[in-house]
Amino acid sequence: MLFCSPPSPPIGIFDSGVGGLSVAKALRATNPTAPLLYVADSGHAPYGERDVSHVVNRSLRITDFLLSQQAAMVVVACNTATAAAIEAMRQHYPSLPLVGVEPGVKPAAQRSANKRVGVMATTGTLNSPRFQSLVQRFAVDCWVLPVACAGLAAAIEEGDAGHSRVQELLDTYCTLLTQAEVDTVVLGCTHYPFVAQDIAARLGPHVTLLDTANAVAEQAARLHRQLCTTADRPLGPHACAPELTLMSTGDVEVLARLAKQHLAYEQAVRRIDP
Repeated sequence: MLFCSPPSPPIGIFDSGVGGLSVAKALRATNPTAPLLYVADSGHAPYGERDVSHVVNRSLRITDFLLSQQAAMVVVACNTATAAAIEAMRQHYPSLPLVGVEPGVKPAAQRSANKRVGVMATTGTLNSPRFQSLVQRFAVDCWVLPVACAGLAAAIEEGDAGHSRVQELLDTYCTLLTQAEVDTVVLGCTHYPFVAQDIAARLGPHVTLLDTANAVAEQAARLHRQLCTTADRPLGPHACAPELTLMSTGDVEVLARLAKQHLAYEQAVRRIDP
């Protein structure tokens, strides 16, 4: 007979595609007992090249879906969605714990020795008032080079099929960073950690790469622990719920392949259409 411990509240996670798997991986390491519900909105990607209203609409619809699946909190594992939609989400779901991701401008400014910082991100993130505020608040003593990496997230989504395109784009974008003599580079999209080794090889050992996935995971884990200690908080529906459930609005094979590669995930990916 199988005995299961009492369930903990599921954590909902979503991204425009597969990039948020980097956050899910960090969250599994930080809080391995929490059931994770992950939605890749690949059928409506890329967010970084869409208008704000599209991103807000998709963020609200996916959050509604995650709540219907008993998620007790939501991690917006997408820099573009955080920049465009998280304030609207806070207004729409005033009692829902939300965690977003933002480019690590503050730690980059603190770490940079020559005060020259590069930020790799989507156009949507770099053009957002939220990003501009980060630079003004935390990097006034730095020269910040924003590099809009058009097409990079989409090429990473393609996996092996997009490998040559990824390398071409990285050659272009990393050349800009090298010419600017930055010593610290922020990975401002959750897709980019999957090609961090390729970026590091181009920039050299003297350049530090900063990824915020671990910090986001730690913040989400703290909130989740608070939920688990709140007596009147509804728990997940299944005492033996899988630790990770993957869903996609687009090509499930892409998500399944990258999840197997980076998270050793062997289960089927569910196709959804919220």
